[in-house]
Amino acid sequence: MAEDQRTARLFGVLFLITFATSIPALGLYQPVLDDPAGYIAGGGKDTQIYLGVLLELLLIIANVGTAVVLYPIVRRQNEILSIGYVTARIMECVFIAAGVLFVLGIVSLRSDSPDASATAVSLAALKDWTFLLGPGFIVGWGNGLILAYLMYSSQLVPRGMTWLGLIGGPLVILSGTLVLFDVIDQGGSVQGLATIPEFLWELSLGIYCTVKGFRSDAPILQPTASAA
Repeated sequence: MAEDQRTARLFGVLFLITFATSIPALGLYQPVLDDPAGYIAGGGKDTQIYLGVLLELLLIIANVGTAVVLYPIVRRQNEILSIGYVTARIMECVFIAAGVLFVLGIVSLRSDSPDASATAVSLAALKDWTFLLGPGFIVGWGNGLILAYLMYSSQLVPRGMTWLGLIGGPLVILSGTLVLFDVIDQGGSVQGLATIPEFLWELSLGIYCTVKGFRSDAPILQPTASAA
């Protein structure tokens, strides 16, 4: 039980790290994403972009960490979905890593080919696609539906909290699909509203597990369940 609670707090801290790295990284990338052609033609702020890259690399580590440290516990509830959660986290990180490479490509163009503004715009567009398909779509399945269902069925956290993920996950998937088919704008007010339940789910999960750990009366934490 003590080992499980240490795992719970580590899981919570890693989840909070994903917030502490992803949100600032997005802000640091704005000079490149808002005006990629102007960025490579102007003076540029390479150090700022490299800091954003570092934060996203830490984000990838934290993302994978949330799945890896949780797996030994939630596999007692459902091994197939537990593997599915690990896989979803890894796929999300693949899209994040691809986005990092596209941003670095724009920075390289500023030094090597400052007249390649069209290429910079294309790379920025590819970065937007990686954000849509990773955090804007895969997250709805992984952190939303799969993780929320595992937490709901295992009772590791209060069930009322998990409904934020069970509702927020489909909303993220739906809004990402609507953006894909150009029904709504990426990053617009509709998509922003649709991501609120998922945002609250992940934030509350990270805080709860960091402060309280898992619920001690959860069936899969009992000695018989652990032995099994």
